[in-house]
Amino acid sequence: MSSYPPRSPAQPTTLRQRLAGLRGPDVQPRPLDARALAALAANPGCGRRALLDGAGVDKNALATALGSPAAFGQSQFAIVRGNSFEAKVKGDGGAELLRLVHGHLDPAAEPPGAGARVPDLTAAGPEGRAARTALALREATAAKEWTLLDHPMLALEVAGSPAYLEPDAVVVHPDGRWTVVEIKSFPMIDAAADAAKVGAAARQAAVYVLALERTAGKLAGAEVGHTVLLVCPKDFSNLPTAAPVDIRRERSVTRRQLDRLTRVEELAAALPEGLSFDPERTAEELAEAVSAVDAAYAPECLAACELAFHCRERARAAGEVTTLGRSVRGELGALTTVEEALAAAAGGGCAEDPTAAALHRAARLRAEALETAAAHPRPHVPEMPECPC
Repeated sequence: MSSYPPRSPAQPTTLRQRLAGLRGPDVQPRPLDARALAALAANPGCGRRALLDGAGVDKNALATALGSPAAFGQSQFAIVRGNSFEAKVKGDGGAELLRLVHGHLDPAAEPPGAGARVPDLTAAGPEGRAARTALALREATAAKEWTLLDHPMLALEVAGSPAYLEPDAVVVHPDGRWTVVEIKSFPMIDAAADAAKVGAAARQAAVYVLALERTAGKLAGAEVGHTVLLVCPKDFSNLPTAAPVDIRRERSVTRRQLDRLTRVEELAAALPEGLSFDPERTAEELAEAVSAVDAAYAPECLAACELAFHCRERARAAGEVTTLGRSVRGELGALTTVEEALAAAAGGGCAEDPTAAALHRAARLRAEALETAAAHPRPHVPEMPECPC
């Protein structure tokens, strides 16, 4: 008879343990930020990114281990310039920043004075900072005074996984309204900034607004403004200027797309046991692990995801029409590969498929046009002599 106590039944693996196993035993989780969430919301059909971001996998290290690194992030010079500009905007207790918010978004309110509130938001860990931010928002709303929250911490649940977000600033108005402030280092020239950069900032701010709305829903008298303030350098100087940006459309789109994301536990449960994205594994093992999760590659991923080059290579190898863009993919309907599209153009597609019929007709018209052009060549036009001057 054995002297050892009976073995207890195996305990079920929790989601936290499962995600830690996906990252690797010695890999710390990479937190989600607003930029990553905005990119994730722009491509909600990509289960690969949803799982990797939800598990906290370092996609940059993973892409490097796969042999397809992607250069992301600002240069060191741009980071230093941005930090210097932000410090200038928030200097003197945030007087200039509050003046811009008052002038552009709330001119009817009493101007912020020298005694505007700037609460201390320091706490241990992201959970502690998020709780301290929620308390500061509650106190500022009740005080009915201008309050500047410098780098608050907001919490938002995404696909069943918590995300902690840190906007540049949140301003509480005397009437209880909360405004998100985005401080960027790209310039506003003649009161207008680059449209693409403004759009990216608006999508990022929409994530912050969604996180703030979660806190505001628990406080009486609190309201989150759907117009954020974008602060940039004026023309080619280092002087701050600002412009209000209505992000209601971006907020609605981002909220709808985030709600569509498959929950992380569902994605993790579909994976085989032992699968891991640990960068210490071989490139072959990592490629097999990444291929186990469905992706939705599009050319736009190249500007938003560290794994874009790896996914593009695999999509091209498989002949997926997604490499041609989402608009082409939508037009081709059930034809998901380039080979199928070419076969349909040659007349080998399903006769009842309207997309295949349209491709075949377009191919015939192109062939007829080329034959007509070959039969009636354009007359040769002699080249003009060069100007002697």
